[in-house]
Amino acid sequence: MDGAPLYRIGDLARLTGVTVKTIRFYSDHGLVVPVGRSPGGYRLYDLDAVARLDLVRSLRELGLDLETVGKVIDRELLLPSVAAAHAEALDVQIRILRMRRAVLTAVAQRGSTPEEMHLLHKLARLSEEERQRLVGGFLEAVFGDLEADASWAGITRSMTPELPDDPEAEQVQAWVELAELAQDPDFRVTVRRMAEEQAAERGPGEATVPKRDLAATVCGEVAPAVAARIGPTSSRGAEIASTLTAHYARLLGLPDDMELRGRLVSRLERMNDPRREQYFRLLAVINGWEAPESLTPVLDWAVQAVQAVRAGMPR
Repeated sequence: MDGAPLYRIGDLARLTGVTVKTIRFYSDHGLVVPVGRSPGGYRLYDLDAVARLDLVRSLRELGLDLETVGKVIDRELLLPSVAAAHAEALDVQIRILRMRRAVLTAVAQRGSTPEEMHLLHKLARLSEEERQRLVGGFLEAVFGDLEADASWAGITRSMTPELPDDPEAEQVQAWVELAELAQDPDFRVTVRRMAEEQAAERGPGEATVPKRDLAATVCGEVAPAVAARIGPTSSRGAEIASTLTAHYARLLGLPDDMELRGRLVSRLERMNDPRREQYFRLLAVINGWEAPESLTPVLDWAVQAVQAVRAGMPR
């Protein structure tokens, strides 16, 4: 052996920091082969074995199985190809771990029961096709027969969550919450009612002569009043409320009377359903959009103002 140093298995263990048991295991599998044996029968390893053992350890720490490690060392497989395939597999594992983390975080924050945790886990594990089917069912129930109008189709698209292939934990958690919300029968009924009311407010000919919708008018009239700290029951509040009721009467083609104002209050209260705002907040997280501004202060003000002017009407 030309005077090159040889190491017994214990010496090799001390030199590399790998346990004797592990070296023997790798040796038995042909990954680190001894060059011979001592007179006493001990396995002997050369400097090539030291380098090979270091490589085996590195590959194993990266998660490669023994068979793949052997083929890489023996040049039966190209390391770059193996690394690329392994990186892809790790990406899948990372996505799974993120899903699990999101579920566990949601369970911890909610204090969920085992049954609720099972549901959360099931929702998080849905494939892209299953996610689309779940949300599609919700949107179909809400907008189904309205989508013939191109503008409604656009609204439907704008309400569609698209979870990235490599989502962050908060996106997964937001998806789980949105999926639960989309399956809430009462929420479906509420959103469907709002869609029908908005369709009625558009009226015939809307496609060619668009009107300013109720939400835009409420925001335009009320937001400045909220910012200026004008009270909803003040004289200025009454003027703004009267503007809203007159606009609503024009949208529906009805007289601005007690019944219409009561109808407007109910409409505003439905628009102010916290689940609606929650849906759009979760949608923004999932799709990576900027968080929407809360309409709650504006709608709270509008409800109080319209109730006040309605109460002041002669009966």
